[in-house]
Amino acid sequence: MKVILVYDVATDDKEGVKRLNKVRKIAKRYIHHVQKSVFEGEITLSRLERLKAELSDIIHKTKDSVIIYVFDDKTQYKREILTDTPDPTDNVI
Repeated sequence: MKVILVYDVATDDKEGVKRLNKVRKIAKRYIHHVQKSVFEGEITLSRLERLKAELSDIIHKTKDSVIIYVFDDKTQYKREILTDTPDPTDNVI
């Protein structure tokens, strides 16, 4: 399956900055970093569950926002880049 993960971690205090770095570090272990707060990639259901569990242990449930869009393998989607910047997933094998 393919997932797109977007997050907004409240960084109004030192703990928020720590959470932000931990969220980014955890997400990088599972999927590809596309933009500041956006990750995407192919992932198995079991790895997705682990990703969600790890993030749930870190995020603040009322201050932070983490959204994961899940597309099963049969879902058709189209990815369009509207700028001339390099595709951050070009080097993905």
